[in-house]
Amino acid sequence: MLVILALASVIAPIVMALVELVKRSITTKKNYIPLIAFAMGIFIGIVSFPFTELEVTLRLWAGGIAGLASTGLFEITNYRDGLTKGGK
Repeated sequence: MLVILALASVIAPIVMALVELVKRSITTKKNYIPLIAFAMGIFIGIVSFPFTELEVTLRLWAGGIAGLASTGLFEITNYRDGLTKGGK
């Protein structure tokens, strides 16, 4: 489990940067951003085989965790003014 989280912490900033690149290059709905991040995380987890000796299923888990964590990581660094639920 510790190795999965370590790999996810390495993959998460990469996924965050790639998702930001996708958001700036193509027009997409904001609701699909976490799904795109999840898919990119899984893809990067699969192609990380030269850097780790983990099995494919463990790399998939690490990629999925990294994809979902990258969305949260971006939301933490994103400054927003105002309240939720239509509050001004």
